[in-house]
Amino acid sequence: MSGDIDLTRALSFGAVAEEYDRVRPSYPPALVDDLVALHPRAVLDVGAGTGKASELLFARGLDVLAVEADARMAAIVERKGIAVEVSTFQDWDARGRTFDLITAGQSWHWMPQPESANRAVALLRPGGHLAAFWNLGMLDERTMTVLDAVYTDVAPAMAQGSRAMSQAIDEQRQHIDSLRDAGFAPIELRTYPGSTTYTAREWVELIATHSNHATLPVQQREALLRGVADAITQLGGTVTEEACTALILATRA
Repeated sequence: MSGDIDLTRALSFGAVAEEYDRVRPSYPPALVDDLVALHPRAVLDVGAGTGKASELLFARGLDVLAVEADARMAAIVERKGIAVEVSTFQDWDARGRTFDLITAGQSWHWMPQPESANRAVALLRPGGHLAAFWNLGMLDERTMTVLDAVYTDVAPAMAQGSRAMSQAIDEQRQHIDSLRDAGFAPIELRTYPGSTTYTAREWVELIATHSNHATLPVQQREALLRGVADAITQLGGTVTEEACTALILATRA
């Protein structure tokens, strides 16, 4: 990988593979419907992780091949009955295979650009699509203020403050230019809103699978997670996350 991609964080998920598969949210049925409506005969899921996206498409009868850099994550994909090959996207040997749809759930931002966009074009059949999507979430201002105090005390570099959902969505637009330069057109951004309520335990289990938490020194991470759990308990025992899945859907011109 190149550029400003943090390799340590990008490859940190394997250490929490089982937890990742258990607690990370899936993707909206409406998004899956939109991808199935493209009628892809062959799907390549890159940066597949534990197959959260792969399994949704596989369950709809699509021919899915997953590519995942971490063998521990890939083992879970294989356990789900989905074909998987262990490699980074940029080093993966396609062996002449091409696809109608390339998906990247929670993974496109870990891939070097513009190399990955150019590779996607080369692997797609004419009229094929790249679908890069992310689950985004925001907490209300009061909850963020309380939790930020914990982060400021235990892991100050991770204290972020409150921000609007629109800002989180706009951050995904940075990928559109590299896709356009690679030869994708048209390119559209679709959003799928929702919300989820978590108990203190569920929230702590979720954030423990995030790369910036998973790569903290053990004692610091444990202190942070304890502090977050205590803060949520004081807030009433639950937090509600305003959620939105953002999809960049790009067509090979």
